[in-house]
Amino acid sequence: MPTLYHHSMSTASRFIRLVLAEYGFQVDLVEEQTWEKRKEFLAFNPAGTLPVYVDDNMRALCGPIVISEFIDETHGVLKRDRRLFAEDPFQRAEIRRLVEWFLQKMEQDVTKPLVRERVHKLLIPNGLGGGAPDSKVLRTARGNIRHHMKYLTWLSGSRQWVAGERLSYGDLSAAAAVSVLDYLGEIDWNEFSVAKEWYQRIKSRPSFRPLLTERVRGITPVSHYADLDF
Repeated sequence: MPTLYHHSMSTASRFIRLVLAEYGFQVDLVEEQTWEKRKEFLAFNPAGTLPVYVDDNMRALCGPIVISEFIDETHGVLKRDRRLFAEDPFQRAEIRRLVEWFLQKMEQDVTKPLVRERVHKLLIPNGLGGGAPDSKVLRTARGNIRHHMKYLTWLSGSRQWVAGERLSYGDLSAAAAVSVLDYLGEIDWNEFSVAKEWYQRIKSRPSFRPLLTERVRGITPVSHYADLDF
């Protein structure tokens, strides 16, 4: 069975897990602590980043964009109306743009610094960068949340799904990022009711259930995290 090296609080990892689940893939999940810099893991991906997909022939695919496009080219094209990418080149470009937005820009502005300060620093030994959260970093990242949630509100309010008429990689990348922030209780859903309705639709899909049952050691999720009608 293929293996996916991931981390529960990695947006990119969650995105690929959702993609695989939507297409019915069965994989062995290995949670990787990237700061440990294991030689076995670095042999698959010298960059030391997540996620990494290793197939039955021990061939490694590294990074969410590479993995998701490989899956589309080998399996998505056969799914017809369940394909998570578009047939139209312009629509594919829009999906790619949104995946980049949520996995790169939002990750840099919000998700990555919050996860590093609130999650990783609790797990990493002090000598490797662990310790108390940096309040300045937290304040800056939290200040950026509203900008990204307002954009998600516009996308989900002006389109049936964030990239257009059908569920796509755009929705899954956005949901991956939002779910990490939601676990940590960083989103005031009262302020973003339109985005909340969209998230409830995504959250209710069978592909999302494994994410809702997982827990990070030492960090309890917000009370509504696993509630489909919050």
